[in-house]
Amino acid sequence: MNAAPQRRIGLYGGSFDPPHMGHLVLAMTAVQHLKLDELRWIPAGVPWQKDRTLLSGTHRGAMVKAAITGHRGFKIDRREIERSGPSYTIDTVRESQLAEPNAKWFLVIGQDQYERLPTWHEWRELITRVTLAVAGRNGKSPAPPSELLAVWHRIEALPMPPMNVSSTAIRAHLAAGGTAQSLVPDMVPTVVARYIDRYHLYAPPRGGVSAA
Repeated sequence: MNAAPQRRIGLYGGSFDPPHMGHLVLAMTAVQHLKLDELRWIPAGVPWQKDRTLLSGTHRGAMVKAAITGHRGFKIDRREIERSGPSYTIDTVRESQLAEPNAKWFLVIGQDQYERLPTWHEWRELITRVTLAVAGRNGKSPAPPSELLAVWHRIEALPMPPMNVSSTAIRAHLAAGGTAQSLVPDMVPTVVARYIDRYHLYAPPRGGVSAA
């Protein structure tokens, strides 16, 4: 009897505050290029390296679920927003691999995350457990940080097209009084824009426009 083919699973973590078209394009690129059976979107719980407070995990999880509904192979993994304490990628990877030890695992990240990888919690173990799937900046090939030049690790370059979109810019637009619907379709998926406007997320304080 032939053994079942090894499942190929991608882990795609981030603040997703809010999720935007750049996130979706990267996710679709990863699924296609890596021939993934499944890509798990993992909204961060308490990112220990963030210097700002994130929107609640409830809202960010709901927006991710709305954004990925209908996309084959996408799945939301809520373990980090349900976990107490800081969010460490290594903990998520260990738990995932313990549950499915025979799968081949990919960690989908961008160039910015690749550059900061040596600051991550227990990063040396992390790179032995996964293949890094890295989208270079502005369509360029991924460039490793100096600490990784002499450290063996598996890497796949993702051919991500250049995209001028960021969660920071979206939050700034909304904090200045703009609507999420005005960002559709180039920056925000329609379903995410509807959710943001419905709950007035990232909006300026009542009584005036935020200085942001």
